[in-house]
Amino acid sequence: MYNKYLEVSTLVEEAIASKKAIVALESTIISHGMPYPQNVETALKVEEIIRNNGAIPATIGILSGKLKAGLSREEIEYMGKKGLEVAKVSRRDLPIIISKGMDGATTVASTMIIAAMAGIKIFATGGIGGVHRGAEKSFDVSADLQELAHTSVAVVCAGAKSILDLGLTLEYLETNGVTVIGYGTDELPAFYTRKSGFKLEYRMDSPMEVAKAIKAKSDLEFSGGMVIANPIQPEYQMDYNVITKAIESSVKEAERLGIKGKEITPFLLSRIKDVTGGESLKSNIELVYNNAQLAAQIAKSLVSL
Repeated sequence: MYNKYLEVSTLVEEAIASKKAIVALESTIISHGMPYPQNVETALKVEEIIRNNGAIPATIGILSGKLKAGLSREEIEYMGKKGLEVAKVSRRDLPIIISKGMDGATTVASTMIIAAMAGIKIFATGGIGGVHRGAEKSFDVSADLQELAHTSVAVVCAGAKSILDLGLTLEYLETNGVTVIGYGTDELPAFYTRKSGFKLEYRMDSPMEVAKAIKAKSDLEFSGGMVIANPIQPEYQMDYNVITKAIESSVKEAERLGIKGKEITPFLLSRIKDVTGGESLKSNIELVYNNAQLAAQIAKSLVSL
């Protein structure tokens, strides 16, 4: 029995009922991640990659106050065209967006919530949010981290966004009991680059290894998610010095303009794209494709156990 505010597409509902592999996808990348029509093209390509790897994609969003698990092609097109007019929605925003019958693009946190409501256990995204630089003064910590501590959905990502304080982000996850697995790596990937200098406790090298860990956690009835940190492909990673300088200059620009809260991440990503002449966006898209492929393989392994 689904929550009364949730609408699951026929395809996703059938996949859940027949215990097929399913991968949840967020919709912030559609409405806030890049301009139309590139946003729609990217979203549909991600779904295609998941299908080609043996799983069913379930893009998640909110339309007219209804939580949707499994957007249609037309609904993705609608969100892509509407773009920034669609509200960016995290956990705190959900009651308002629902009660007002608004459209909403889901972040990592709200995608996890809706995926869990629908019974979807694997979610692919670009990078998770985390502890922002200067958080000791601003207390700016992404709601994604609290969601990972409480909501039982495994998130495949390219680590945490490198605009963040990666060391403190790892500490926060550890304090809240969130398992972080490096996929084919011993250190936390830094979104645009494969290395960050922050060592991880656990490394796994196959989708089945990861699936077994997810199943063990479920069998133990532990609440909370899991982070599968999947490094960007070597050929698409950015030069460490170039991206570091771009991030530092963008952070300073945000401070000068007084940009804070939920506006800070989209501002920084947009600014970094401009500073790098669009190279960061290309890397961002490719790492999302990479994560979608791995998530589908893990989901397929999970349903076989």
